[in-house]
Amino acid sequence: MSILPADSPSPAAAKRAAGKRTAANPAGSPAEAASAAGVASITELSTKLSAYLSPSDLKKVKEAYRFSDEMHLGQMRKSGEPYISHPIAVAEICADWKLDAQAIMAALLHDVMEDQDVKKEELIERFGAQVASLVDGLSKLDKLEFQSQIEIQAENFRKMLLAMARDVRVILVKLADRLHNMRTLGFMAPEKKRRIARETMEVYVPIAHRLGLNNIYRELQDLSFAHLHPLRYRTLSKAVKSARGNRREVVSKILESVKSTLAAAGLEVQVYGREKTLYGIYRKMRSKHLSFSQVLDVYGFRIVVDSFANCYVALGTLHALYKPMPGKFKDYIAIPKLNGYQSLHTTLIGPYGTPVEFQIRTQEMHRVAESGVAAHWLYKSEEDSLTDLQQRTHAWLQSLLDIQKQTGDSAEFLEHVKVDLFPDSVYVFTPKSRIIALPRGATALDFAYTIHTDVGDQAIAVKINHEQAPLRSELRNGDIVEIITSPTSRPSPNWLTFVRTGKARSAIRHYLRTINLAESTELGRRLLNQALITLKLDPELPPQLVDRILNESSAKSMDELYADIGVGKRMAALVARHILGLVENETSAAVAQNPQGDAIQSKPAPVVIYGTEGVSVQLAQCCMPIPGDGLQGQLRRDQGLVVHALDCYQAKRNRAKEPDRWIDVVWGEELNRRFDCRIMVLVKNERGMLARIAAEIGESDANITYVAMDGEKDQLMMQLKFTIQVEDRVHLARLLRNVRRIPNVARIMRERG
Repeated sequence: MSILPADSPSPAAAKRAAGKRTAANPAGSPAEAASAAGVASITELSTKLSAYLSPSDLKKVKEAYRFSDEMHLGQMRKSGEPYISHPIAVAEICADWKLDAQAIMAALLHDVMEDQDVKKEELIERFGAQVASLVDGLSKLDKLEFQSQIEIQAENFRKMLLAMARDVRVILVKLADRLHNMRTLGFMAPEKKRRIARETMEVYVPIAHRLGLNNIYRELQDLSFAHLHPLRYRTLSKAVKSARGNRREVVSKILESVKSTLAAAGLEVQVYGREKTLYGIYRKMRSKHLSFSQVLDVYGFRIVVDSFANCYVALGTLHALYKPMPGKFKDYIAIPKLNGYQSLHTTLIGPYGTPVEFQIRTQEMHRVAESGVAAHWLYKSEEDSLTDLQQRTHAWLQSLLDIQKQTGDSAEFLEHVKVDLFPDSVYVFTPKSRIIALPRGATALDFAYTIHTDVGDQAIAVKINHEQAPLRSELRNGDIVEIITSPTSRPSPNWLTFVRTGKARSAIRHYLRTINLAESTELGRRLLNQALITLKLDPELPPQLVDRILNESSAKSMDELYADIGVGKRMAALVARHILGLVENETSAAVAQNPQGDAIQSKPAPVVIYGTEGVSVQLAQCCMPIPGDGLQGQLRRDQGLVVHALDCYQAKRNRAKEPDRWIDVVWGEELNRRFDCRIMVLVKNERGMLARIAAEIGESDANITYVAMDGEKDQLMMQLKFTIQVEDRVHLARLLRNVRRIPNVARIMRERG
């Protein structure tokens, strides 16, 4: 029995509900199921909504509730509660943010498409296109296998994030859904609890932080921590409760002193005591290798003042009351965090030498700090005080769409977005004093791509604080960054090794996929042909076989398939093995059961390289192979073939991790270019030694591209490091002999990274 009477259902809806009742209660009657469902009530939800929704909107919400109640009738949660209690709880969380009627309706309906096979067209007809679009964006997101079905997970997240980019209410409802699921996770199996908690910590917690939803951010962190590390959580919880009693006197004394001091200064303030979250304490203990007794700032205080100017007056008053700790002051009012958060943070030495953190903010800043982007609905009747936050959020959501346009597949899209969800940020300035926020660890090249994709693509150098620096330089707070561009400059695959932001990574990969398509296609063709010949198959595939290959690989053409192989997205050996299965009319299951089958009789022929292939074939910088060296090649995703020397230490480590991505490579017969290699020369520290060695290198018909010196001027010996260009190992050996003859050269050797 529902709290509200249900409308007459459509025949299709009635059939679905009847089917669900029978499946959920095979031994019981429909009356028993209805009685169980009667436990769920929307009385509290109605009370919350009536405070800010119009009667007409409230009526629409109740219609959505009736439909959801009808669809979920007989369906139970693991806890034994009727399933409808979950959508109601999600809607109540959304009502706390005062989201509009459409979002509340979507919260009530968010599982009907996935669980009850309700079609989007039916929702459009009943509740309108916007509500149906919100529900569609929320669907197919809960039944994810985080470890075993990564592609499915990535595709579902991509769908949700793109729906969020079009309408941020999608993620607000989804976060409310995830919050209630985490609150009731105790009834799940242990492995499923850990999987959902890990997924929450990796994706939903950073999204909540990025949108400024700090209350949800903190609660989701603690709930995830409790399920991922239950013993640590319980131990830390007991320690905090014990410390709470021990430190009550200190906290009370600080609270009284702060209130009386601020009142004496003529400030109208609200002072709140604040305790760090358990996960916050745990993270600090882990990162700084502290015991719980060494984490002194478990408690803090939040001071809410009436005006912007009084934030700084209150700060000065507090600094007069207690001594500030050097280096522990942060002004997030002048430079807000990436998610719009504003406050003054300072840590003071309180009574008994205890460090105490204070956060000072206005009431408006407090609303944004707690509700983030949801404050747009929560206080939308007020002035345009949240426009800066809305602009920041819009810019981030727009960047999701930009990444989507340039990304090849769902897993790559999710990887890029996760990179951009780092909570820590670094703030730098353009030459015109515009503030740009980037993830911590971002480089000058990330900055260039943040300004514009074209600026990143054409970047050749950077000035940081008016001094020349490499594009890979890591940026620090307060840096003034100026990018130098050239119309002839183009992205290099090597850039992917140091950029940090999702936008930069996706833009570089997009360029390498499209601009260098011909090179990648040709390399992929060579790799697949060699793999087919190894399996004793003719590389000239018949048209009917080509059609089957394209149909099963989801590629539009063989050139696209070749390009995927050339950039490392597909493995030539696996594609060839699949083709063998098609030729022999074997089932894919039989092929999977025998991946090392008898068909593979001979070792694959090595790939021949000439060093002129372009960016689809790169010589590894760690070992800098030259003709005469034994070779091995690694197929790296979206970077093509990376060629290492056979004795490269870095390659040996990587090969052990991903042996399937390595192939044999040999040098071609005629090589009409020179190759970089590094040499180290240990010399006596005398005047003119660098000039004599450089002259001998030139006399040996080699070119110097880089020089570095290691050693103090008063030391006896000095190391000189050169990057030189030679023809092959024979040329290098002759050069080393010539340099070794110079007086005061103690040692010379080829250097490997």
